[in-house]
Amino acid sequence: MCGISGIIYKEGKAEHSLIERMNATLVHRGPDAGALFVEGRAALGHRRLSVIDLSESAGQPMHSHCGRYVMVYNGELYNYRELARELGLTPRSSSDSEVLLESFALCGPSVISSFNGMFAAAIWDREAKQLFLFRDRMGIKPLFLAQNSERIVFASELKALLPALPAPEINPAALSAYLHLGYIPAPETVYHGITKFPQGSWAVWKDGDWRTEPYWRMVEAPEAPRMDDLPSAKKEYVKLLEDAVEKRLVSDVPLGTFLSGGIDSSLVTAVAQKYASEPIRSFSIAFDDPRHDESKYAAAIAAHLGTRHREFRVSSRDAMERIPRVLDLFDEPFADSSFIPTMMVSELARQDVTVALSGDGGDELFHGYGMYRWAARLHHPLMRAGRKPLAAALRRLPDRYRRVAALLDYERGESLTTHLFSQEQYFFSRQELAHLAPALPSPAALPLELPRGRRLTPAEKQALFDLHYYLPDDLLTKVDRSGMAHSLELRVPLLDHRLVGFALRLAPSLKIRKGVLKYFLKETLAGYLPRPLFERPKRGFSVPLRYWLSGDLRSLPEEYLSKEAVQQTAFLEWKEVARLKKRYYAGDSYLFNRIWALIVLQKFLMEKMNTGKL
Repeated sequence: MCGISGIIYKEGKAEHSLIERMNATLVHRGPDAGALFVEGRAALGHRRLSVIDLSESAGQPMHSHCGRYVMVYNGELYNYRELARELGLTPRSSSDSEVLLESFALCGPSVISSFNGMFAAAIWDREAKQLFLFRDRMGIKPLFLAQNSERIVFASELKALLPALPAPEINPAALSAYLHLGYIPAPETVYHGITKFPQGSWAVWKDGDWRTEPYWRMVEAPEAPRMDDLPSAKKEYVKLLEDAVEKRLVSDVPLGTFLSGGIDSSLVTAVAQKYASEPIRSFSIAFDDPRHDESKYAAAIAAHLGTRHREFRVSSRDAMERIPRVLDLFDEPFADSSFIPTMMVSELARQDVTVALSGDGGDELFHGYGMYRWAARLHHPLMRAGRKPLAAALRRLPDRYRRVAALLDYERGESLTTHLFSQEQYFFSRQELAHLAPALPSPAALPLELPRGRRLTPAEKQALFDLHYYLPDDLLTKVDRSGMAHSLELRVPLLDHRLVGFALRLAPSLKIRKGVLKYFLKETLAGYLPRPLFERPKRGFSVPLRYWLSGDLRSLPEEYLSKEAVQQTAFLEWKEVARLKKRYYAGDSYLFNRIWALIVLQKFLMEKMNTGKL
C-alpha cells in the first residue's frame, strides 16, 4: 500500500524539486521508503508501505525487465501468483508489483481486466513517451488528476497535486453537491480543473491527447439471469467469499480484522479465522453512549470465533481531540461523521498490525439500508399521488415524522435516487439549498447507467446509485484516508469484483424477505455463527454526534457557524444558518447532520481564506 504522484509534460523538462514536494505530502501513505524517477519530460514519485516482499527488490518506481516501462502503483493484486503462472512470467521478486508491471509490458492495457485487487497505477512508456493510468473496478484506491494539452499531473490524494497547481479555484458546483449528499461525487472535486479518475477504467495521455476507456461495467452483471434459489446461491457465494478472503490474508506483515459486531464485519472475521493459521487479531470501537455501542456483541463474536480481540473506548473528548486534524486528511469537505470511529479503530489496529480486513460493501450489495424499503414505498402510485399533502401533515408532528416528510417532499422531475439518499442521510434538499446557499448552483443530476434487458426494482436502482457514487466517493474514501493516516492497509473482501457480480445477479427477494434487510447475508452468516450472536436491529457504525454537537462539541457550531464566520466565507445565508441552529438547539436533533455538514464546509473555507488560497 502506497502513495503515488507524477507529472508529465508535452514539452520541456520535469523538475526534480517539484515531484519531490508532491511526493513529500504522501509520507503517511508510505512511511517505509520513498523514491523518485525523473527523466526528460516525466517525473514519478512513490511512497512505500511494505506489505508483500519487504526487500528493496520490490521498491518503486519500478522498471520493467525490458527497461521500456516505469511504474508507480498503489494497492494490492490478489491473484498475482496465478497471473504470473498463466502468463509464464519469471519475476525477480515475490511482489505483486512486479507481476503487475511485467504483465502490462507483455500484454498491454488489455491485461487489466485479469486483475483481481484494489489498485491505482501509473506506467510511463519511455519509448513511446506516453502515460497509462488505471484504477480498480470499485474505486477502492483513489486517483486524482489535472490534465490539459501541456501536461498531466496525478496523485493518490488531492493535496499532492497542489504544489504543481498554484491557487486552484473553488468549484461551486462541488460545494452544492456536498451540501446535498455529504460528499463530492466523481468526477468532481472541490477545485476547478482537478477530477477523480473513473473507477474500472484505464487511460492514456500522449502529447496532450487524452483517451479513457472502461474495462469493467457494473451494469453488465444485472443483465445476466437472476439467481433466486437460496441453497444454490449460498453455495456459490460461500465458495467465492472464502476464496476472496483467503486471497486477502496473504501478507508479509501482521494482519487483523475490524469487528464491529455487525453482519458484514462478523462474516469477514469468521471466514478469516477459518483460514488463518493462528488466532486472528480483531479490533472494535466502544462508545460511552449505549445507544451507539455494539462492543459487547463484537466481544461475544470474537470469543466464539477465538480471535485475539481488542477494543478502543471512544468519548466525545477523544473525538474532539482528533476532529481538527483528521478533517484535513480528506482535502475537501467530507461530512460522513463515521470517519471518527473508523479513524480511531485504525489507530488502535495499527499498534498491532499493518493490514486489516473490513466488511465494507455488504449493505449496498445486499440491501442493508432502510432507504431501500423507502425506495419501494415512494414508487407506489398511491404514495406518489398523495405525498405532498401527507408531507404537510407530518411536518406538524415530532421530528421522526418530519424526517419522513422530507423524504416525501421532492420536486417533479427531480432524481428520486439522489433525493432519497440526501434525505435519508439528513442532508439538505434542493429546496433548502435554494434558500441556504442561493449563490451556489442547484445540485447537478447524477447520471446512472442502467442495465439493458432487465428492469430494476426501486430498491435495486437505489442500491446501484449507492454502488456507483456513495460507496467509492464516501465510504471507500473514508476507509482509505482513515487507514492511510495511520499507515494501515485496509482490504475489503466483500468488494471482490466476483462477489459484486454475484450480488448484482441475486434476486431482490433474497436480499429483503418479509421485511428482513440483508436476508441473504444473514442466512450465509448463520453457517459460521449462532444466530443469537447477530440477530438484532441494525445500528450502523456511527458516533452519537446528534447529542455531542449540543453538548461537549458545542464549541464547533459556535465557532464555525457564528454570524461573523458565516459572513466571512460568504457562501451561506446567515439567517438560514441561524434558523437551523435555533431549531436544532430547541429539540430538532435530527438536524444534526445538516449542522455537521455546515461546520465541515465552514472549517474548510475559513482555513483556505486564512492561508490566502480562497
